[in-house]
Amino acid sequence: MSNNVMCTIENHATLFGLMSKYANELAGEDGKLAVLKAVTKYGNERGQRMATSAKNNGDEINTLTNQAYGEWKPDYDGQMTFGIIHGEPTLQTFISKCAWCDAWKKHDLLEYGKLYCVDVDNAVYLGYQDKYKCDELGEPMSWGGDVCRFDWGGSLSQDELELLANKKKENGSKFMKDMNFHTAHILNTVGDTIKEELGDVGEKAVSKAIEDYKEIFGEEYFNVLLSYDKSVF
Repeated sequence: MSNNVMCTIENHATLFGLMSKYANELAGEDGKLAVLKAVTKYGNERGQRMATSAKNNGDEINTLTNQAYGEWKPDYDGQMTFGIIHGEPTLQTFISKCAWCDAWKKHDLLEYGKLYCVDVDNAVYLGYQDKYKCDELGEPMSWGGDVCRFDWGGSLSQDELELLANKKKENGSKFMKDMNFHTAHILNTVGDTIKEELGDVGEKAVSKAIEDYKEIFGEEYFNVLLSYDKSVF
């Protein structure tokens, strides 16, 4: 892989938004359903990877460790704003500034990008553990809300919140993946699912999305995504 080509959240969001756009434009409701199925599969895979990391690091699978083994971070300080509302009676978190929303708005893809927000957080959570689900409290920002709020089902006491902070500090970026990896994951899992669900129409949708993506970012930002074997996702 080229060390000179580094994708950002904008690349990740835009590639998803473009594939969603063309799936919806070319296949209507079937396209929307294909995208939603693709997001769930993508999220489950992320959660399963996180669980593997936690287990390999000697940690239990629970709400606390789910929050400690995230695979991404903002591209730079101030790009995102998020945090914990409270830990009891259930853990609730928020996002009030989102780089994905910013990218979709920038490229006029919000209407299609927002399908990512329907299930991705819950899908990741369910891929990680099977005891709780993640509920969105109100409309997320991509759907017109002023802030995204999440309820994670399980509770974290004040002591556990302190343990979480320490675990995040201990892990640092050890288990995180860069946006080249995450954007390649979007291309493979979301793209392949759209093609599987929609056949020739799906092939056309993904092809048109890739063409637009290359036009926006340059050929090198697509070629770097081809460096990953599907088995790593």
